[in-house]
Amino acid sequence: MDPYGDGDNKEINVRFLQADNVRANFIVQNFNLETANSLRRVMLAEIPTLAIDVVEVLDNTSVLADEFICHRLGLIPLCSKGVDDLLYSRDCDCEGYCENCAVVLTLQARCTGNEIMKVFARDLVVSSARPTEEVGNPVITDAEGQGSCIVKLRRGQAIHMRCIAKKGIAKEHAKWAPSAAIGFEYDPANKLRHLDYWCEGDDWKEEWPMDEERVNLDGGPEQEDQDFDYDAVPTRFFFDVETVGGLDPDQIVTKGIETLQHKLADVIHQLKGGENADGADFGGAQSPQMNGGGYQDQGYTTPFQGGNTSVWGSGNPAGGTTPYGATPGYGQASNW
Repeated sequence: MDPYGDGDNKEINVRFLQADNVRANFIVQNFNLETANSLRRVMLAEIPTLAIDVVEVLDNTSVLADEFICHRLGLIPLCSKGVDDLLYSRDCDCEGYCENCAVVLTLQARCTGNEIMKVFARDLVVSSARPTEEVGNPVITDAEGQGSCIVKLRRGQAIHMRCIAKKGIAKEHAKWAPSAAIGFEYDPANKLRHLDYWCEGDDWKEEWPMDEERVNLDGGPEQEDQDFDYDAVPTRFFFDVETVGGLDPDQIVTKGIETLQHKLADVIHQLKGGENADGADFGGAQSPQMNGGGYQDQGYTTPFQGGNTSVWGSGNPAGGTTPYGATPGYGQASNW
């Protein structure tokens, strides 16, 4: 008996192959390609995270230009655990930024010795109130505990900047991307023939080696004497989510599902209809010309609905006011 159901009643099944604080490698079974790809796209570009968006340069005597350092600061990953407690800056009533929509970090360093001084992400210090103790902290994963190198200073050089981190999504800018990469595959043995392998030699298998592990998980390679099923569709999908450090891989997957659910719920709400400006319920999806929207009602100035000033309204030949009747032109008050 199939443990996941029988026929069209199979239940969605998720199987994790690897899960740690960097990667989540898992398989989703009894799924469809459209929804699986939608989940991949949402995890890539629509999960809110925190990133430095505005930099106030107070002092910079290094060899790097202000814009160069600001760009590097924007790409430093920040911890986004608890970012849901922050507002988007466009939804906040403040002018510029406040503790409800931003986290302020300060970067200040001066080289006083003869050796070259390196300024790392660890030197970014949170200097404002924040919803949790983690959100806004620079992500540091190296063994030395230093993080990304921002700039190098020589004797007498200094840098002092105030960085305002805001909430956003990768659709706005890549610095808000929660994942470094997301692997996505649904047919490792190419049983569905969706790929045409190009090769220089005669045998494509020598130039395109298969991932035997995934092929075996997908049911094994296709047999040469096996008939091709033109109606076959993918039902098993391999995901490999790699985080940049701001969110754990499992959080990226969970938030991706939640975001996709919210988007689908919004579409359903719009299709079912909502309340108009007067508080009346539409009771369903509406065409543009209903409820005062889009075109005007019949009897006025629309080109194809009967009205006193309509091109095809009461001034038509049957009404007796066209060039065949008493009034010149095609309508009573029309130029035609």
